[in-house]
Formats: sequence, structure tokens, C-alpha cells
Amino acid sequence: MIEVDYLIVGAGAMGMAFADVVLTETDATVAIVDRYGSPGGHWTRAYPHVRLHQPSAFYGVNSRPLGSDIKDTTGGNAGLFELASGSEVVAYFDQVMNHQFLPTGRVHYFPMCEYAEGGSIVSLVSGETHEVSAKKIVDATYSQVTVPSMRPPAYDVAGEVRCLPPNALTTLDGSPERYIVVGAGKTALDACLWLLSTGVDPDDITWIMPRDAWNLNRAYIQPGPDFFESTVGGFALQIEASALAKSIDDLFERLEETGQLLRLDKNVTPTTYRCSTVSVAELEELRKITNVVRMGRVRSIGADEIVLENGTIPTSPDVLHIDCTADGLMRRPAVPVFDRDRITLQNIRTCQPTFSAGLTGHVEASYTDEAQKNELCTPIPYPNSDVDWLRMTHANTVLGARWGADTELSAWLNGSRLNVNRSFALDGPPNEAQLKILGKIGEHTAGAITNLQKLLAEVDDA
Repeated sequence: MIEVDYLIVGAGAMGMAFADVVLTETDATVAIVDRYGSPGGHWTRAYPHVRLHQPSAFYGVNSRPLGSDIKDTTGGNAGLFELASGSEVVAYFDQVMNHQFLPTGRVHYFPMCEYAEGGSIVSLVSGETHEVSAKKIVDATYSQVTVPSMRPPAYDVAGEVRCLPPNALTTLDGSPERYIVVGAGKTALDACLWLLSTGVDPDDITWIMPRDAWNLNRAYIQPGPDFFESTVGGFALQIEASALAKSIDDLFERLEETGQLLRLDKNVTPTTYRCSTVSVAELEELRKITNVVRMGRVRSIGADEIVLENGTIPTSPDVLHIDCTADGLMRRPAVPVFDRDRITLQNIRTCQPTFSAGLTGHVEASYTDEAQKNELCTPIPYPNSDVDWLRMTHANTVLGARWGADTELSAWLNGSRLNVNRSFALDGPPNEAQLKILGKIGEHTAGAITNLQKLLAEVDDA
């Protein structure tokens, strides 16, 4: 029998980020069980050309930097802080486990194993069973992050059709006649950008886009004082727009006019928001693909035609279909993070999983009252529709104000490398431009909360 304080189910990004803070801030013992052979969760199954959509500076575990804290000089992210590649992320989590966690002597790691309720850990390789007694169970798998290589397409595919996950792009042994990219999320953006970067003619790419999406402008999500006026200034513009908008349409117009949100086609109103980020340069590349099909989701792919919800388009066996439809950021119902002897890791800031898990670890280590802990760690489910931008912003603003009222928690947040809002920290007194930005946030925060509630109530009533 192995006895530990915490049994963490899942060695993905959230499980690792929670474990890191608990190990750093307490003398707790931890067992980590994971079904994969190395830590990193879905990153170990992602396509080879995958990169973070947010700066490396905001990802990983709190105690160990990811990347070299440099700006890219080439490609669509030029001028902005680096985006770690998938292989970098996997190597990073491997180093965290083997160079930080295990040397403490307080961590038991069970790769290639599954956890059975009751305390049994069963090896998927040998069938060997370990019994673990833990004071608390930490579920780091609740988000159910899924990438295309982890499951078959959700639509019917005829036997002679070439329909592959984006993992296959880097191992092609011949040039297909055409490419058809299925999906409109982060994975599809990456697939299209990769094809264009390798010289594929945009006219040889068909992009099936079930729903157009609003995308975050990555230029406004950058670390460090150099980007204070863009990152903090961008936040100020969002708060101002949220406070002054007279309707939801008016809100999105304001957000687009100020460069906060971007869309692929100015003539198509997006109906979804999934936290994807894009640079203006990347968006210009994507706009070169003009054969965009907006007929809903794919129902089936046959030898000579693709059936969609609202029509059909031709295809052929010489076409490579790239399935990018996995719901990577699945919208799960919110449940209490802290529930007696169980901790369920969820986002407590929109689409910031490792920050959320790290902060949850700190709250667990520093507070004892369960009601207070749940108040500080209110889950914010992943967004899906365009209106979810309002819900996320409202929830983030309310929760941010709650954190700011707690002196101890504010100090931790100011020192956390995972905290996007550490861009608010300045090395010295703010200059006149910075004071104006901070003043705008102070002026409009209360109004933003009230107005977003009003706009959301109108949606719910409708």
C-alpha cells in the first residue's frame, strides 16, 4: 500500500501544473497516474507541427520557465514572443517530471496505467496492480481534451477515401491532387497554415468551415513591460467596450474596430468563439484560401462527394481529406472544484488551463475553508458560441475582482509566471500613457460587469 496526500489522475498540463504548486508550497506527497508513457497528456498525441497559440511564457508549470523568453523573428508570429512547439512542450513536461518531481522523493509516478475508483492503479502493459491510499483525489482529466489522432472522424468515411488526422501531413509519400481541410478550430488553422508554408497553392486547398469563429489577436496577449500598452491597453479596450456597448452586435463591432477580435471574412459574421489566437500576418495568409465551404458539418465522405448538413461538394480518391474536427476544448458542465476529498481541475480563467490548475494548487495549499476555496476557484467552462465571449469576460472580471480583494492571493498572482495579467506589473511608477490605461480599467470595470449581465439577460430572455 502506497500512502500519499494527493493522487492525481492525469499527467497532462493541468495535472502537472497542480502538482508543481503543491510540491513547491507544501511538504505533501503525491502519486500521479497516467495512461500514456510520458507526461504531457494530449501533447504526446498531437500533430508534429503543432505550436502553442499563446506565448510560452504563460504555459507549463509555475516553477519552471518554458522556452527562452525571446521574440520570434520569422514567420507569422514575428515580433511576438515565442510559441513553443509540440516537441518542446513534451520535452518540457518530461524534464519537469524527471528533473523536479521525482528527485524530491515525494512523488510516485505511474505511466501507462489506469486508475480505478477505490485506489487501485492497474498497468496497461503488465496488468500489475498497485494499491494507493490518498487523502484527496485530484481529477486532472475532467476537461477531456481530445485531438484528432485520439479518435476516428465523427462522420462516415468510405473505405477508398483518404481521410487522415493532421499528424499524417508530415509523413506524406506523394503530393495529393487537392487538400480538403475539415474543421474551423485551432487545429484547422494550423493545418491550413502548415500547408501554405510548405508551398501548397491556396487554390488547391478547400476549407470546410461549419461555423466562422472570432479569434483573439495574439498581439494583445504578450508578456513583459514592452507590451504593457498593447496587452494591458487591449484589456482596457475590452473593458471599455463591454461597459459602453448598446447591444451584442455593437460590442463585437467595437472589439473588432479596436483590433481585439479578428475574423477570417469581413462579410461573414462569426457565430462561435473558442479562444483561438491568431496574428494579423497569419490571418492574411489564411485569407489566401478562397475556396471556403460554409454548408454546416460533414455528414459523410464518399468516393465522389462530401455530404454536409446543407448540401454536397465533389471529391475524389485523389484528394487528401484532413480531419480537424476533434473537440479539443470540450465544453463540460461546471462542477465544484473542491468537494470534500475530491478536487476536479477546471479552468478558473478562460482558456488558461495551466494557470488555473496552478492557482487551484495554491488555494488548496493556503486555505482551509471549502466554501472560500470554491469561491476563489469558480469554474469557467470552455466557450463555444460567440455569446460565450460575454460570459467569459463577465466571469473573468468578477473573479479577478474577487482575487484582487485578497491581499495574500494578489501577492501570489503578481509573482506567478503563468498569470497573463502579470503584464500589469511595472518596474517603476507608471508614465502618463500607462496611467491613462489603468484609469480606463478602473473607470469601466464596474460598468462592464453590469452591462455584460444586462446583455446576457437579453440573450437568455430571447
